[in-house]
Amino acid sequence: MSRTHFGFESVDESEKQARVRGVFDAVASKYDVMNDLMSLGLHRAWKAYTVAVAGVRPGHRVLDIAGGTGDLARAFARQVGEQGVVVHTDINEAMLRTGRDRLTDEGLVLPTTVCDAEHLPFADASFDVVTVAFGLRNMTHKDGALAEMGRVLKPGGRLLVLEFSKVAAPLEKVYDWYSFSVLPRLGQWVAGDAQSYRYLAESIRMHPGPQELKAMMKAAGFGHVDVHSLSAGVVALHVGIRC
Repeated sequence: MSRTHFGFESVDESEKQARVRGVFDAVASKYDVMNDLMSLGLHRAWKAYTVAVAGVRPGHRVLDIAGGTGDLARAFARQVGEQGVVVHTDINEAMLRTGRDRLTDEGLVLPTTVCDAEHLPFADASFDVVTVAFGLRNMTHKDGALAEMGRVLKPGGRLLVLEFSKVAAPLEKVYDWYSFSVLPRLGQWVAGDAQSYRYLAESIRMHPGPQELKAMMKAAGFGHVDVHSLSAGVVALHVGIRC
């Protein structure tokens, strides 16, 4: 049986998806509050930057993978207009349900699908833009997921991967202290769950660095990949153009 990482822990590949699902089942109801607290609200700016770079236009078809509580889907829905479509997906039903209810409360009814990014249930070349925000690091086979994202993109379409990255060296000690001392305590206080946020900190350290992820995207069929480092490397936005 092949092994993979779940945070710092080595697990069978067959176990990881269920373990990740358990994390997000536990935090779904407090996900948005925790995002604001642990990023000091910066996640909103990172997502707004992603939306600006995506270049979505009226009539576009957009696939939002690991869309969670719907921040990107909401923004794109307003851009594609009545002739376009935004498909809101996540592998975790609790997260997707939370996002769907939130969008519905705002008057947005979008196609919503529980699906695995490594096996997307969509036709080849069916989307103009694919996005995944803070979801790629949780996937077992990142290379396979990237290849699937490329498969469903039209030639010349864009993939935008917003993900935690490698913080600038002068900030590493402070960032580690915050991640492993403050963040789990914050998770326990707000969400009643320290362990899920400890996993979050560990999963960030196990995620490929910006140049490694760029190389993975190029290997998956993206002819040009730009890397946008944000907030001193805390996160990075990778933008790939499908060949």
